[in-house]
Amino acid sequence: MHTRTSARARAWAVVAALGLTAVTPLTAAHADDRGATGSPGDVVTSAPSSFHPLPGQPTNTKAWKIAYRSTTATGAPNTVTGTVIVPQDGRKGPRPLITYAVGTVGVADRCAPSAGFPTGTTVEANLIQQLTLRGWAVAVTDYEGLGTPGDHTYTVGRAEGQAMLDAARAAIRLPEAGLGKDTPVGIMGYSQGGQASSWAAELHGSYAPDLDVKGTATGGVPGDLLKVAKFNDGSYGSGLIFMAAIGQNAAFPELKLDSYLNPLGRALVGAMKNSCVADGGVLGSFKTIASMTTKNPLDQPDWQRRLNESKVGTVKPDAPVYQYHALGDELIPYGVGRQVREDWCARGANVEWHTVPVGEHISGVITQSPFAAQWLADRFAGKAARGNC
Repeated sequence: MHTRTSARARAWAVVAALGLTAVTPLTAAHADDRGATGSPGDVVTSAPSSFHPLPGQPTNTKAWKIAYRSTTATGAPNTVTGTVIVPQDGRKGPRPLITYAVGTVGVADRCAPSAGFPTGTTVEANLIQQLTLRGWAVAVTDYEGLGTPGDHTYTVGRAEGQAMLDAARAAIRLPEAGLGKDTPVGIMGYSQGGQASSWAAELHGSYAPDLDVKGTATGGVPGDLLKVAKFNDGSYGSGLIFMAAIGQNAAFPELKLDSYLNPLGRALVGAMKNSCVADGGVLGSFKTIASMTTKNPLDQPDWQRRLNESKVGTVKPDAPVYQYHALGDELIPYGVGRQVREDWCARGANVEWHTVPVGEHISGVITQSPFAAQWLADRFAGKAARGNC
């Protein structure tokens, strides 16, 4: 137990050391888009930005921060921010585009990926650089509610998947990016990004069939939020439960999260709304749902229904999938990820599944990202995907 706890503490320390910086939210004019014109993926605003994996590190890329149209989990129009990154390598003609979803960063506006790219403090920027070094453009969504009015709809699968697909559309429609309608698209993400990318894979055919999606690389997928919550309740990762409660309540206000919280719970949730994953994870660690509530919302039918709506594995992805999960994952149980694979396989999906035999949650993405990127490269090259269902 001491060894596992120490490893977890070191993992949080890595995240904390990398840090996150402030982001200026969009103005309140974007808070309610119900009367907005335009289509999902349309660019609302764009401004030059920059992409640095580490402070001051050059990358030979151009980047733009964008705001673009997307859709909430309940079908209403909204505005989401993100970043489009394009290598400046002299390449002529079409280049592949990856729509990329980061893992958990927190729920405060200052945690948004676009906030840290210019200063080199976005945690997954080094993984994204592996993609730009291949000559690929990358669109990175900030997700709904990070850098825009309202709370981040953390762990709401439909909202995340739609934001990913619309980020790709927006990148293609951004004239400065130099992409076109024939741009081949890959979907990629891990952890929260694994949920988002899996949802994007499932939604592609119905929501964004205009995108030429060649495949999805997804890992550490929290495919069943109720099982993940039960696994983490009172443990090292319990802060994720309270972040998820904030996110679900943001998407579905009728859940009335505040009505379930006791004074300790209200204080914790209030602090987490202003926290990124490093400090928020520490604040929420080893706390139980019972100690923060007057009644467990996860026992209620309306909460269970909404959480189950974010399950992964209910729809067959229409393009091949590369899926991986660490056997020793201490935040998202291995069995939850494997169930997603089994459900997709049962529906006839083309899934290449990989167990990461050594390591935990954070190391899983670090060790597997080169293999996932090569798998996507093979899809862009037109090679057949050979699943192992």
